[in-house]
Amino acid sequence: MIELLNNQLTFRFPEVHQKAVCSIDFQRTLRIPDDNREYPLPPGLGRFPVEHVDDFADKLPKAWQRHGGVFVPMYQSEALWINFSGHYPCAVKIAAGKINAVSGEPWSNGLSDDPQDYVVMPEQPWLDGFNVSEDFIRQFVAMPLGEGFTAEEQITGTAEHGGLQIIVYPMKHDVYVEHFERVMSADLGELGMVCMESRVYESVPDMGLAPGGLMRQQIYEDEYGIDAWDQDNGFRCFIHLANSAQYLAITGHQPPHTPPTANDYTSAGLPWFDYYSDSKALAGSDTLGKLTSVAAKVIEKGKGPLPDNEPVHPKTVKMISKGNVVRDGEF
Repeated sequence: MIELLNNQLTFRFPEVHQKAVCSIDFQRTLRIPDDNREYPLPPGLGRFPVEHVDDFADKLPKAWQRHGGVFVPMYQSEALWINFSGHYPCAVKIAAGKINAVSGEPWSNGLSDDPQDYVVMPEQPWLDGFNVSEDFIRQFVAMPLGEGFTAEEQITGTAEHGGLQIIVYPMKHDVYVEHFERVMSADLGELGMVCMESRVYESVPDMGLAPGGLMRQQIYEDEYGIDAWDQDNGFRCFIHLANSAQYLAITGHQPPHTPPTANDYTSAGLPWFDYYSDSKALAGSDTLGKLTSVAAKVIEKGKGPLPDNEPVHPKTVKMISKGNVVRDGEF
């Protein structure tokens, strides 16, 4: 089942193993400058609020009802990164507008290893954007659908889905025992589903994710192999992106404050991050590597430069590794 607690999605697979749990949250962060310079990892500024679609069904579009799931408020041009946590290995597929963020291929429920279209947690602690080369991603940046900015629109020519799509598959029980246990001690249970559907009408414009600035980040190769994953026991969830300006009208809750700019944050002397792992990195997606970034698309449309896009020069960059994985920031 999928549970939403403390703005975190938790995927549980008790029928596979009592320890088979994967948690995912969505971190607010700086939008790094989109200037083709290479930037380190920006900080996490706290979790985005996550709401059940069904709790606000009468104020949301019919398409959201069909997809069910949850929604997250984002300002236009705001960035996010996806945080993975848990000790039981899971394969996680992530798509933006049903475009796979790792391979650039259209959405499919099953896993593929040619090319690999998923990440493996806990080896992959987070994902900040689209896999454009072996050592770099382009940051996830929220933009309205229908204006040609999103990865979905650039690749398919349509603005149909928006949002994020995630599916999680746990490691097979026997594979986990072989790799991590010598004595099996699983207490299996029954499974339910939490992401549901409800009545709605059209009212809120969808947002999707577009490629932003260039960031140093690797996506790691699956060291276990595709046969290690239990594809008969996966759960998927649709994460809709709501315009933060309309979040109050939808929920009655104040939206999060606007995040600081990269320039404000860096000028305050606060840290950026680099992550080290000796795992092998995947090659970038040729399809995703050809996407036009938000800043370039703004200029292409004749709208002038992207606001708050001045280059920054981080002076404090903290190195982190598997043993001390923490990304902090402004409090």
